Amino acid sequence: MKAIAVYPGQPNSVHLEDIPKPTLEQVPDGHGVLVKVLKVGVDATDKEINDALYGNSPPGDDFLVLGHESFGVVEAVGPKVRRLKPGDYVTATVRRPGSSIYDQIGTYDMTSEETYYERGINLLHGYLTEYFVDHEDYMVRVPQGLKHLHVLMEPMSCGAKAIQQAFEVQRRMKVWQPKVAYVMGAGQIGLLSTLILRLRGLEVYTMARSHPPTLSSEIIEGMEAEYVCLSNTTIEEHAAKVGKADLIVDATGSSHVAFDAMKYLGHNGVLVWTSITGGDRSTELPSDQINIEWVLGNKLLLGSVNANRDHFESGIRDLALGEVMYPGVMEKILTSPVDGLDNYQEMIRLLVEDKSALKVYVNVADEN
Repeated sequence: MKAIAVYPGQPNSVHLEDIPKPTLEQVPDGHGVLVKVLKVGVDATDKEINDALYGNSPPGDDFLVLGHESFGVVEAVGPKVRRLKPGDYVTATVRRPGSSIYDQIGTYDMTSEETYYERGINLLHGYLTEYFVDHEDYMVRVPQGLKHLHVLMEPMSCGAKAIQQAFEVQRRMKVWQPKVAYVMGAGQIGLLSTLILRLRGLEVYTMARSHPPTLSSEIIEGMEAEYVCLSNTTIEEHAAKVGKADLIVDATGSSHVAFDAMKYLGHNGVLVWTSITGGDRSTELPSDQINIEWVLGNKLLLGSVNANRDHFESGIRDLALGEVMYPGVMEKILTSPVDGLDNYQEMIRLLVEDKSALKVYVNVADEN
């Protein structure tokens, strides 16, 4: 069967690979689930793997099948599967457990091991193919009423984890009631984080450089948040007007913005970094000022990557509530479909060249 793959370590090596169709017997003890892939989302991670910035093949192969944002339909299940049945829509988690205590208790997204296993990213093949098989523990059912949001499930899980972690660590405060949030960046993670924060009742300011009206600003305003154009005003000016943030989520992919946001976090606040930056850029900051304000202000910097099953399920619940609160808004993120695995060059072109694309995804197959 067809798969979109790269040769890790070789820049611009994306190609079509022929791989065997998987079988339920590949998962021991009867817990396998065979999924027909319908759609797969792609993002900057896939672009950067194709740029050979990171990523490794599974042992025994010289290629890596891309794609970590899956949506499909269950075609068959093993005899011991109880959570799913043929015909169910599903997404699948990305990371798989190693041997640390965190991996073994289901929090494999928090592994303490240097070597990690992620489908479509590191040491495991991804979902950009016609079928995949995995253990039912890593499958998450998607309600039929949300199938039109398909590949948003995985990025939503990342936003859900980031914000849940912020609230979890703030249990140290005994009482923490954040009111103002800044979201840095209006890409898919920034937009989905905006939704989660609005559903928690926060006053949300989502910031980007593009002059409105844009599709992102329309989506943000559709969630009753405020779009802040950083080409018209500075973060410093905005903070002087509305106050520093209790919670900041950085989803820009810019290390400069990630560090600069430290200056605009209020007392007892949390800054969450969700994006990974490559390159060797250096940033100059008023480190003495930041140091004293962060120590005296009990501020916290938190890194958040990947997500486990709980975050997927929480994110799906928030998407369902978001559809009720702000009907039709989230679907606007799904801007850029690519028809078929054969069109992998168009997939990469959209990721590289189309700055207006909020979500690129591949239509792998029809349901029937």
